[in-house]
This record gives sequence, structure tokens and C-alpha cells, in this order.
Amino acid sequence: MPDHRIADWDNAYANGDNIARSDRWPAAWSEPAQAFRDALSAQGRARLDIAYGDRPRNRFDLFLPKATPRGLVVFIHGGYWMETDKSLWSHLGNGAVGSGFAVAMPSYTQCPDIRIAGIVTEIAAAIGTAAAMIDGPLMLTGHSAGGHLASRMVTTSTPLATDVARRVRHVVSISGLHDLRPLMRTDMNAALKIDEHEALTESPALLRPLDGVRITCWAGGGERSEFLRQNALLANIWTGLGAITNTVIEPDRHHYDVVDGLADPAHPLTRTLISE
Repeated sequence: MPDHRIADWDNAYANGDNIARSDRWPAAWSEPAQAFRDALSAQGRARLDIAYGDRPRNRFDLFLPKATPRGLVVFIHGGYWMETDKSLWSHLGNGAVGSGFAVAMPSYTQCPDIRIAGIVTEIAAAIGTAAAMIDGPLMLTGHSAGGHLASRMVTTSTPLATDVARRVRHVVSISGLHDLRPLMRTDMNAALKIDEHEALTESPALLRPLDGVRITCWAGGGERSEFLRQNALLANIWTGLGAITNTVIEPDRHHYDVVDGLADPAHPLTRTLISE
């Protein structure tokens, strides 16, 4: 078996440079996201820019099903903790909303204006605020950096209030970044400012899961090898710590389109997320 060593850490985590026609995004997200918000707003089923904190980006959008919600799904966007916001992803709520769940989508303060540990605290506040508005089971999902934030919520050092954490039935981390240590070797760490202490205290793969946690680690078959490794890593480690785990590699999907299934109530990604 040949030796394997990563020499270029920036390339290992570069998605746009390694996906054909990557210039399609973010328009491929923003247009359907706006259309989804417009449609639900016209029906009185969208509550936009709900404050959960004092900072400008401490806002989330809440999308409601036609009947009383079966529970709450929270989707946390990615962008390496320093790009995008909730406005690009609204349409991904369609799968869960169409299945009878309310969906909350928060924005959060971004690096370098905050440390990743601070974002973790903000996301817990967003989840707590949304959970106080919607009864029932709670499902968490996130993409890339959002996958990190979703899985971080169900560790033993979670900033979630105990009563909120007890409501979490399932976490789906999509192309999640579960070990922050490799990112310390990338140029983007000039903005992220991850140090050894933060990597050890904020990497889900280096933390213990809460008792009874159920997590699915989902990635596309066309992902960069580091994302596939990170995807497998968390499920592997948390299985050994007593969590209920699953790993899914969706064929013919890359880092940008692997989230698309969340827009479809019948897609396996949506069905997996809302299953109890």
C-alpha cells in the first residue's frame, strides 16, 4: 500500500477550484432561496429576521408547515465560518416543511470578527430561541462548517440548555468538518485563528457525544478526500463512545450540490433527517 501524505493543505480543503463550473454558485442557491421565501411569505408561513442575540447577524428565518408543526429542524449554513448567510439556503427547508416540520435557518457572526468558539455559543442561542417557539422533537443539520456546528451541539460540553439538548432526536452533518486541527495548516487560518486549545475544545471528533446521541454523517461521492475522511472520522470515533451512528456517501454529488436533497420531501437526505 502506498504512503499517503498531504503536502498542500490549502488545496485539500479547496472546493471551488476542484469542482467543474463552480462559478454557478452562489446564484444556484440564491435564486431558489428567494423564490421559496417569497412563496411562504405570501402564504403567511415565513417569519424572517427573528433576533436571537444582540449582534447584527444574530437573526434566523423560521418557515412553517401548513398545519401544526411535527417538530423543528434547524439548518446551519457553511462557508468556513466566514462566508455566506441564511439567505442563500432557504429553499433547502422545503423538504422538512413539506413533511410537516418547522425549519429555522440562522445566520451568525463570522470570522475574523469572532472565534469559532463564539459562533458555537451563538448557534446554541439561535437553537434555543427557535426551540422555545416550536414544540416537539428537534433535528439539527448543517453543511460543511455548519456540519461542525450541528454536531458540536450534541457533545458533553454543549452550550445548549439541558431541556433543549434533551429534545434533539437526530443530527445530520453534511460534509462536516469535525476535526479543526488540519485547518490550522491552511492560509484561511489567518482569519479563523484556530489554535491548539480551540481545536481541542471545539472539534466534535475530539469530544464525547451526549448519551443517546444519534448522528448521520453524510457526504457526496465527489467530495475532496479530506471531506470524505472527516465525514467518516466522526461516525467512527463516536461509535466507539456509544453514539448511534451512520455514514452515507451519496453518489454523484460534490460539495456544492450534496445539500440539494434537503429541498425535496421524498429525497433520502430529508427522510433520514426527520426520521426518529
